[in-house]
Amino acid sequence: MTTRPVPPGTPRSGSEPAYARVVRVISEEIAAGVYKPDEQLPSEAQLRARFKVSGMTVRRAVNILVDRGLVLASQGKGTFVRGLDMSEALFMLAERVAIAEPVDRVVHLLGAAILPASEAVAERLALEAGASVVYLQRLVMHAKEPVMCNREYLLYDPRKPIVEAELQITSLEGLFHGQVGQGLRRGDLTMEAVAVDEEEAALLRLTPGEPGLRLEHRLFDFENHPVAWGWFTCRADKYHLTSHIGPDPVRTLG
Repeated sequence: MTTRPVPPGTPRSGSEPAYARVVRVISEEIAAGVYKPDEQLPSEAQLRARFKVSGMTVRRAVNILVDRGLVLASQGKGTFVRGLDMSEALFMLAERVAIAEPVDRVVHLLGAAILPASEAVAERLALEAGASVVYLQRLVMHAKEPVMCNREYLLYDPRKPIVEAELQITSLEGLFHGQVGQGLRRGDLTMEAVAVDEEEAALLRLTPGEPGLRLEHRLFDFENHPVAWGWFTCRADKYHLTSHIGPDPVRTLG
């Protein structure tokens, strides 16, 4: 028996609280690309009229969407859809450096070229082998010490000056918030422990075979087509995983 997809906004059977229905429908529409990154959601009055609910219900639904990381609420401006954020995709990866002594992280673009896709790249980007792709290689420095290297393959589009845009990126924040995440629907992310290869070891000032942490990412557009594939390799002695359980103490005190 074939199950047909349910269009966004279709009522579900059984009892569903009004606020949960608003959250579900808006979430489905964001996933479907009805509302794209950085676009503004309808106003509270418009959502009240559409869903026939109270202002309190709309505000509760919006707060849940904010907590889930789907939207951003700006006082006096409205509510906006969030784009994919590669800094969050790093699973709270944090440097083992003193917070009291922050040091700017600098990104060096080591290489940028248009290359024919290898079989491995073509498979991950759903292309024919030999199709043109943009290849980028970067190195992240922290306190004049290399801490992370990055390789990435992007779909080549002669209408978009991707390489020129990447040349302007000089900070880690710029790397994560630049072209990556713009106009994208979702991403697949994998983290694993690896032994760094000779090229990575040379860049990170390590011995080949030393341990590293690798975050591989594949990003998709709203047509569900892969548009970028790559990975970050981090020095294992500089990064570790951080997580939190329970309420955020900063928010609680605020």
